[in-house]
Amino acid sequence: MPVEFRKDAVLSILGNKVLRLEDPKLLTVGGTYVGDLWLESMVHVSYVTSTVAHARIIGVDLEAAASMPGVVAIYSSKDVELSPMASMFRDKPAMNRPFLAKDRVRFVGEPVAMVLATSQEAAIDAAEMVLVEYDPLPVVVDPERALDADVVLYDEVGSNIVTSFGEAGDETIFGSCDVVVSLKIINQRLAPAPLEVRSAMATVDKYGRLLFYASTQTPHAVKTLLAKVLKLDPTQVHVITPDVGGGFGAKATQYPEEILVAWAALKLGRPVRWVETRSENMVGLGHGRAQVQNLTLGALADGTIQAYRVDVIQDSGAYPSIGAFLPILTKTMASGVYDIPKIEFRSTSVVTNTTPIVSYRGAGRPEATEAIERIIDVLARKLDMDPVEVRRINLISKDRFPYDTGTGATYDVGDYEGALDMLMEYSNYAELRREQKERLETSSKQVLGVGVSVYVEITNPFPNSEFGGVELTKDGGLSIRSGTSPHGQGHRTAWSMVASEIFGIPLEKIQVITGDTDVVPHGVGTFGSRSLQLGGAAVHEASVRAFEMAREVAAEMLEASPSDIVPTPDGDGLNVVGVPTSKVTYAEIYERSIAIGKKVTHELDFSETNSTFPFGAHLAVVEVDIETGKVELKRFVAVDDAGRIVAPLLAEGQVHGGIAQGVAQALLEEFSYDQRGNPQTGNLSDYTFISAMELPSFEVSHQETPTHLNPLGAKGIGESGTIGSTPAVHNAVLDALAPFGLIHIDMPLTPQKIWSALSR
Repeated sequence: MPVEFRKDAVLSILGNKVLRLEDPKLLTVGGTYVGDLWLESMVHVSYVTSTVAHARIIGVDLEAAASMPGVVAIYSSKDVELSPMASMFRDKPAMNRPFLAKDRVRFVGEPVAMVLATSQEAAIDAAEMVLVEYDPLPVVVDPERALDADVVLYDEVGSNIVTSFGEAGDETIFGSCDVVVSLKIINQRLAPAPLEVRSAMATVDKYGRLLFYASTQTPHAVKTLLAKVLKLDPTQVHVITPDVGGGFGAKATQYPEEILVAWAALKLGRPVRWVETRSENMVGLGHGRAQVQNLTLGALADGTIQAYRVDVIQDSGAYPSIGAFLPILTKTMASGVYDIPKIEFRSTSVVTNTTPIVSYRGAGRPEATEAIERIIDVLARKLDMDPVEVRRINLISKDRFPYDTGTGATYDVGDYEGALDMLMEYSNYAELRREQKERLETSSKQVLGVGVSVYVEITNPFPNSEFGGVELTKDGGLSIRSGTSPHGQGHRTAWSMVASEIFGIPLEKIQVITGDTDVVPHGVGTFGSRSLQLGGAAVHEASVRAFEMAREVAAEMLEASPSDIVPTPDGDGLNVVGVPTSKVTYAEIYERSIAIGKKVTHELDFSETNSTFPFGAHLAVVEVDIETGKVELKRFVAVDDAGRIVAPLLAEGQVHGGIAQGVAQALLEEFSYDQRGNPQTGNLSDYTFISAMELPSFEVSHQETPTHLNPLGAKGIGESGTIGSTPAVHNAVLDALAPFGLIHIDMPLTPQKIWSALSR
């Protein structure tokens, strides 16, 4: 049964704003990252990476580099006896990624050689002395051009197509429509740009085991891959994830540069560390989005949608990874919050001479929301209807859940109209429209645009389980172990709150352990907004069962029935209900449990039978200068529903960060290449990273529609802000420009793009 959140804030901690337990250390002495680690006799890695996008490798000359001061070893592909990293697509082994490029390079930034030296500076200097002779080949960076097969990245495959699904369209699905609109959208390529770059360190411990430190979202997956690739028994691999400075999905993928660090440590018998530079991170860490969408939407004259077609071309980059698979999630969420009778979805994933595409905040779901929310605005404009009214007409009503969509999803629970109503009220939508009209009538050069998106997304998209363990400690506190691996989310705070709700023990007496594969026996990790609904639920269930064990021990000590045992008000122990003087402390319970062989501890794996589907409604207000094309975001109002909100402060933080990333895609960010495959935005001088200067104070509210799929009633919220915000801002800018006849401009909506469109 779902836990009942206590209404009295004195008694209950869940649902109340609690300051993050992680922050005092991070804001004072700082975190401990892989780049902070140091071991005696450690060597440093620098990779020689390709400077061309597509070429045959004629030769790699290591001689000059090998004689440089401080160089310990230097390797090219002929020295690495490891099999290529298998992709998800077993039918195309030619597309497996080598650890170091062997015969051909396929993107700028691909590792060609590995230099190890006694200092980072020496490794970098030596890497610059490695001479690689290339025979350039034709390049393809445009995924649409990749379909033509004029340039083929893998001769053995014969085309650039990785995978495709869906069938040829049935034109009759639009037969009953009074109006049909079409739109092409490019979800541009984005660089995740976490604060901490990729980094790894490996050594052989005193027991002869591989000890590997990684900046990752999935430590147990790293352990599994290391054991497999290096042909080690899993018991001989110990992975530790210290503090991680952001991941956003891109660090849920394992990269060859990281695995080679472990390989080199075993080969040399000494510690090896690699910390890449920011420029290396921009072209080496997997990118996100990179999806081309051709959309068709048909409706009746009153705005009722009848049919929707989505045709996707997914850029996978040079080596197909999870990115080639992401259109599956785009398909799953294609219909959004709307009741659409007929839906068609087709997708083709292709390789190009670019950095591989991986998961990035939302991973396939922002693309789906951007598509349906943008084309609904185009439909509303065609029908001369308010875009909010068109949405309202087509929303799935709250009495129809669980709801089966036309693309195979089963939405657990929702109240989409309730979220939209809250948004209209909080934003004062009618007043915004009045002000917009007034500005147009006065011929203001600063035109106002109002954009809305109503979104639903899938969290825990591939339902699985997560580990949680809770143990009473000698000092009367708790030790929690979790298979999740936080990188900024605040798991220590949230998991402590969940356990404290059951035991009553103060947060400062609760320890949370994550990211150590020797201490946490197994785990899946942190991605897909899965952590609270699985990891948090596992901690909750383990806490409930451990607490029952503590009650039984206390009942014996107090000669009472276990059902009459409750936490003391100070959280220091247990007493008989109504008799506060009959108390035993948790420290005493611990001692007694050890003495009688009934240690207070429980661990389990919690799983959900289905994904959960958070939703919400976002509104953006922008001001566009029609003389310069500059866009200023004036207001952003968000109503998000992630089921029961366990930790409001953490939830707001997730929404704030998500909105910032979504706004950045709409207005600023794009990782671009020239026609020869050379990165044009490969550092933070050229890649326009968003800052507080471009953002207003967000107006964030929460609606709560608990799910029945976990005992907390919680859904994920880590990606919701990104998913809802991008189309809201995109729609707002095009709403401002609609009086000038502009229907669509692709993101990012830079001043140059807008000025050029207005000047035509």
